[in-house]
Amino acid sequence: MIQRILIIQTASIGDVILVTPVIEKMHNFYPEAKIDLLIKKGFEDLFMGHPFVQNLWLWEKSHKKYKNLYLLAKEIRKAKYDIVINAQRFVSTGFLTLFSGAPVCIGFDKNPLSLFFTKRVKHLIGNGKMNSHEVDRNLALVSHMTDYKTQTPKLYPTTEDYARMSPYKTKAYICVAPASLWFTKQFPEQQWVDFIKKLPEYLHVYLLGSKSDVNLCNTIIKDSEHANSINLAGKLSLLESAALMRDAQMNFVNDSAPMHLASSVNAKMTVIYCSTVPEFGFGPLSDDSVILQTDEKLKCQPCGLHGHKECPEKHFRCATSIPTQKLLERI
Repeated sequence: MIQRILIIQTASIGDVILVTPVIEKMHNFYPEAKIDLLIKKGFEDLFMGHPFVQNLWLWEKSHKKYKNLYLLAKEIRKAKYDIVINAQRFVSTGFLTLFSGAPVCIGFDKNPLSLFFTKRVKHLIGNGKMNSHEVDRNLALVSHMTDYKTQTPKLYPTTEDYARMSPYKTKAYICVAPASLWFTKQFPEQQWVDFIKKLPEYLHVYLLGSKSDVNLCNTIIKDSEHANSINLAGKLSLLESAALMRDAQMNFVNDSAPMHLASSVNAKMTVIYCSTVPEFGFGPLSDDSVILQTDEKLKCQPCGLHGHKECPEKHFRCATSIPTQKLLERI
């Protein structure tokens, strides 16, 4: 009998959201089992009030990373898991998986320690048209013990999250998340300005992001001179952002974490792809989602899986050639 399950994904916010279908699937097939989750410290508010996650393990990576890893591994071993499902592909989580002592250890073959797992699953990323979505790659880890059906990401904003966002929902509104961790995945600042400047005044525009995005959002608001634009960057939790995005007339995002937040609550969205391509398998999964890309045929696109701090070709045409009119057509 399966009593305790641990799921590991210690990468970025988007990667963590894309592992939530595994939580849903395992709960559906093993409703009596306790499901725990190991993630990077700082993302824990994603799972506040989550109905199927019993316990969160948090890895503090920013300070004494490997000491914290070892201490965490000792505590996880004490928990005596029946199954450990590792959706991460690095040696550190491979160590955690094996040191757990779980009789069943499942992970991707790209993990350097996967040779010692009880089950290894292929993880293929390319840019061909037939590639799987990351959600389905993750679900392949457990398909042999559940089924082969796909499942969308899902987060659970609380009643309090929705209540705190309700004052922002009294008027027609859109959300704009203009930033990205990578320069070449981010629609240029001036093009966001041009887009917002052309929006009708009655439409409220909420700019979303982290604390590090406050200045960018302030600049966009100032330069666009749109009367009903409000900077909410750094002011909302991740679940509050998801709660706000759910009921927006439209969400405009880059190929970044806010896209996956929108998918997790089935929010309408328009996703702008610059240097990356949706064929990598990390695209939007909402019912109403549209991807915008350049119409130019660029030999340099995509220039990488994650993006760069600057355009390797110095022209950034994958972004600058996308007309803002394409965004306006989604209003």
